[in-house]
Amino acid sequence: MLVCGIDVGARTAKVVLLDTAAPGEFGHWMADTGHDPARTGRRLFEAALAEWGAAAADIACTVATGYGRASLPFANRAVTEITCHARGVRQYFPDVRTIVDIGGQDSKVIVLDERGAVSDFAMNDRCAAGTGRFLEIVARILDLDLDQLGEAAAQAAHPAAITSQCAVFAESEVVGLLARGVPRQEVLEGVHASIASRIASLAARLSVRPPGVFTGGVAKNEAMVRAVGQALALELAVPPEPQITGALGAALIAAERC
Repeated sequence: MLVCGIDVGARTAKVVLLDTAAPGEFGHWMADTGHDPARTGRRLFEAALAEWGAAAADIACTVATGYGRASLPFANRAVTEITCHARGVRQYFPDVRTIVDIGGQDSKVIVLDERGAVSDFAMNDRCAAGTGRFLEIVARILDLDLDQLGEAAAQAAHPAAITSQCAVFAESEVVGLLARGVPRQEVLEGVHASIASRIASLAARLSVRPPGVFTGGVAKNEAMVRAVGQALALELAVPPEPQITGALGAALIAAERC
């Protein structure tokens, strides 16, 4: 049986196709969400089917998640991203108890109980200062690619202090530090520490505990993984494809519940 999970996030859409006869093997596809999540979700779904060599009629069940989940009328079910991320991460790390997810526009901390069910969570979807968007802003200021930020930050002797709680003011603070001649490596390390501090504040009311896992596109940044782990006093593992855990979880839920 072939099932599909679609995660239409604010910045990136992800599709996972999974054959229930071999649930450890699946295909995944990603694309920028753009200004029309419904169109992007449909086109990515069709592209995935074409590459897999399947037709829409071959899909037994499709589960949609992410902020754009309600815009996909061809999906059989819509499930929250909290539930889907938890299920997707458990496929890689069955004993996970804490999940940190940082995407382009939001961040969340999810706590699971001993059975793997979500027991609590906290989310920031209002301020860019604790999300990947802030890293994108800093990369633009420094004329660096996103995948260069972590390596540059790792070269810092110590982090520059960035205290602003708002992304707009933090951006001005970054520009000011650079204008004063603070090395960009130290500024970058300060940016990573600043984001990690916001994640720690988000998690403060939760009972975070090991094992911990870091997901989302920002999890590809090793300096960010290190900074968040230090802020939470938690060692964080990273899945092989940290951006697709929501879509993978949606596909697994499609296999289990449809």
